[in-house]
Amino acid sequence: MEYRTEKDSMGEIRVPADKLWGAQTQRSLENFPIGRGRELMPAEIIHAFGLVKQAAALANRRLIPDRMPEEKLEPILKAADEVAFGRLDAHFPLVVWQTGSGTQTNMNANEVIARRAGELSGLFFHPNDDINLSQSSNDTFPTALHVAAVLSLEDGVLPAVRRLIDTFLRLEEENRDVLKSGRTHLQDAVPLRFSQEIGGWRASLERDAEMISLALPGLRRLALGGTAVGTGLNAPAGFAEAAAAELSRLTGKAFSSDENKFHALSSRDELVFAHGALKALAADMMKIANDVRWLASGPRNGLGEIHIPENEPGSSIMPGKVNPTQCEQVTMVAVQVLGNDTTIGLAASQGNFELNVFLPVLAYDFLQSARLLAESIGSFEARCARGIRADRAKMAENMRRSLMTVTALSPVIGYDRAAAAAKLAYREDLSLKEACLRLDFLTEEAFDAAWQPEKMV
Repeated sequence: MEYRTEKDSMGEIRVPADKLWGAQTQRSLENFPIGRGRELMPAEIIHAFGLVKQAAALANRRLIPDRMPEEKLEPILKAADEVAFGRLDAHFPLVVWQTGSGTQTNMNANEVIARRAGELSGLFFHPNDDINLSQSSNDTFPTALHVAAVLSLEDGVLPAVRRLIDTFLRLEEENRDVLKSGRTHLQDAVPLRFSQEIGGWRASLERDAEMISLALPGLRRLALGGTAVGTGLNAPAGFAEAAAAELSRLTGKAFSSDENKFHALSSRDELVFAHGALKALAADMMKIANDVRWLASGPRNGLGEIHIPENEPGSSIMPGKVNPTQCEQVTMVAVQVLGNDTTIGLAASQGNFELNVFLPVLAYDFLQSARLLAESIGSFEARCARGIRADRAKMAENMRRSLMTVTALSPVIGYDRAAAAAKLAYREDLSLKEACLRLDFLTEEAFDAAWQPEKMV
């Protein structure tokens, strides 16, 4: 491998000749051999940095044109755009487990954009003086994190949730006439319509989408312009507002400058709140996936009330076995998100004075949760939920056999007599009708008048 020599305030260091990064990135690469090649800084953060650097350059051009001349602006914008669109991902090798402020990733972006801008224009660009102009790692990393979070929620999680909601709406309409046994405590309960059960799933997702949307305004407020400790030192007046406006234009999302930069640098409460909504979504997806796989259990020795798509063989030893694998991926993703929530809560609680230095792990876990949920829900909708089909005969059979339909008889014969009829029916494997007749609680005509499942829902 060929190398070139780069220099920073600590001296000289060798850097691979074919890479765009500089001395500070190389030092981080050598000093943090933790999770290398596996737990890299999320691509969403890198791409967000490309957007942040474009917005900062545009704001600087407007406010301090002598320090950001036009001949430098255009190459910076082009290079940063390549970062934003993932074309330079190979030049961002740093891991999550680095400095807690994310300084080295900010410098990685500065160095790559500086060198690439130089290649594009033939001019010299300094990573700090030109690319990091009016900025600090302490305000750019929280800004990139908020930008990445908004994009991941608005463009990833929410569309996936809405597609699953639409699928459940269709299934509700298709199953409005299907009666089935309800279940509470994993025991038989009174009947309901299958469409009502599906409607419970759908409403849960609608509430989750509402909670995620409630979290977005806090994430739209940006730390950029606070520089090192929140005072805005070395940034021109109006920079924060100008940069936020440029980010809004670049992304099509409504961002604004956080009015209190001391809060914006040191607190991660908006991220905790937003991930709480993701945790709620994960919990609901766990419930929905478990309901689906219980209802589909069998094919002969389970509930067997619904059929779900058969996507792949389920066993390496049992021929013909097919498992509810889409439900299983959902439940695994859910527990990962629940674990991430614990990490995010603990990390967010560790802000000391003017800075929180758990930013990389906060970014890693939040964006992993958002990415996993979007992809998991999308896969579940396409490969499972879309193909759910009620076994109407099995549902009708299970409902007829359910002893808890005796609840409809309570107003007629009283709670104690209804309980006695249910216990006799269970003990001697009788129908409720047979039990009531044997106990002389009701005539056949009176039983038929009272026991009408379609009126119990």
